[in-house]
Formats: sequence, structure tokens, C-alpha cells
Amino acid sequence: MLNLGFIGGGNMSTAIFKGILKEGGQSPSQIWVSGPHLENLQHWKESGANISNKNGEVYSKCDVVFIGVKPQMLTKAVADCIATLPEGERDYNRKVLVVSILAGISLVQLQKSLKILPGKISIIRALPNTPMSVGAGVCLYTPDDTVTQNQCSELEHLMSGCGICERVPEYLMSSLGSLIGCGPAFIFIAIEALADGAVKKGAPRALAQRLAAHMVMGSGKMVTEHNKHPGLLKDEVCSPGGSTIHGLSALENGKFRATLIAALEAATDRTDEMGKQS
Repeated sequence: MLNLGFIGGGNMSTAIFKGILKEGGQSPSQIWVSGPHLENLQHWKESGANISNKNGEVYSKCDVVFIGVKPQMLTKAVADCIATLPEGERDYNRKVLVVSILAGISLVQLQKSLKILPGKISIIRALPNTPMSVGAGVCLYTPDDTVTQNQCSELEHLMSGCGICERVPEYLMSSLGSLIGCGPAFIFIAIEALADGAVKKGAPRALAQRLAAHMVMGSGKMVTEHNKHPGLLKDEVCSPGGSTIHGLSALENGKFRATLIAALEAATDRTDEMGKQS
């Protein structure tokens, strides 16, 4: 069993951690996480993981290290890693797989920032999303040239309890990363708004929200399992002059499609900007 480390214990790292525990193949006692404030890592400790405020301690103990700090904090996190390495732990022959979950940071940037760390480092750039915490997420990844097929398989196995894990070319990471990373927030707004509509027409809030969430979940499952274009599935719900087509007309009048496209474009552009600033 691998020793897993997380440098940065924020929302995305926590989502991966919960997904890995949900899969059940990894003991929490072999998971380490570091952050500047131990009080913010108590939920990790309560789940059985080891917590530290020293990045170097995590790096020295683990075979696979996820980096989950803010993109602009990467340089500082690596510097702390070097400064807090335990005595005698600078093993330059040790193999370490570093998995970056930093939005907008390219493999070239990662290689430049991480080259000062001891060990034979292989780097995977990954973009997970928060639904991984309930085993229904998506993780995109692209490896650098030093990553072996076995290491790719290790990552996919680790993520198997979190949802699906897809290898993609790096040039697609910004657009597809925004789709799967920012998309849940867009869908949460849609669920909330649909529930609001039902409440406006007299439905209880809790029931409307629960039904809206399950409707979205089931609709997504139809797309993946029926192997039909979403437009065709949409047409199958619409009857001439019926309620659904009238509702769709209201969505078109509100520029629903154009707004979603613009939202994804804006998120992708911001991801690219963050990469240039780091």
C-alpha cells in the first residue's frame, strides 16, 4: 500500500481524500496532510490521517504527493518543503510521484518549480472536482515524459472510488478542467433555481430541492448510459404544445445556452490568466 501525502488540505484535497477513503483500499493511517494551521486539518485527523504544519515532513514520508495549495502559493509551498525536510531525508534516489491539482499551472511550470526537491520526481498535472468526495466526480490528468504507465495506473486506481479518471492532452486541461471543475457550481445554481421555481408555485423547499437534485443526477445518467445526444433526449421529453416545450422556450428567451457557454469561456480564460501570473 502506498503512502499518500497532501500538501495543502483545502476543499479539493479533502474531496480526493474522502473519495479515496470511500473506495476503501487505502488506510487513513498511511495518509499525511500538511497546512499552515493545524486547526484547519482536524477533520483529516478525525478520519485517521496524520496532520502536520511542515510540508517537508509530508514529502519525505510519501510515495505519492498531491499538491493542493493556491496556484500563487506554489513557490512558497516548495520552499517550505525544502526548509522542513527532516534531517537525513534528502534521498535523491527515492522515487516520488507528484500530482499537482493547481488550476492553470502547466507541466513546464511545475517542472521548473519542483526541480529543487530531492528524489527522482515524476509529475502528473491533474484537475479533479468536488463531487469526488461522494464518489461521483471527474479527474482529468496529463503526465510528463518521466511518468510510467504503472504510475498512471496507480493514479487511476487511487481515484477509482472517487468517480471517473480520464487522461487528456495538456492543451485541453484549461477548457475541460473548467468544465468539470467549475461546472458543479453552475449546476448547483440551476438546482437552486429550479427548486425556487417549484417553491414559487407552492412546493415545500426541502422537497423541491431534493427532487431537483435527483432529477439532475438522473438526467446525467441518461446521457452517459443511453449513449444519445442530449438534444435527442430533450426532444423525447417534449410533446407538441406541451409544458416542456413552453418551458424550453422561456429558457431560450433568457439566453440559457449562450449564458452557459459564456460562463465556461470566462472560467477558462481566468484559468489561463492564473497560469500566466504564477
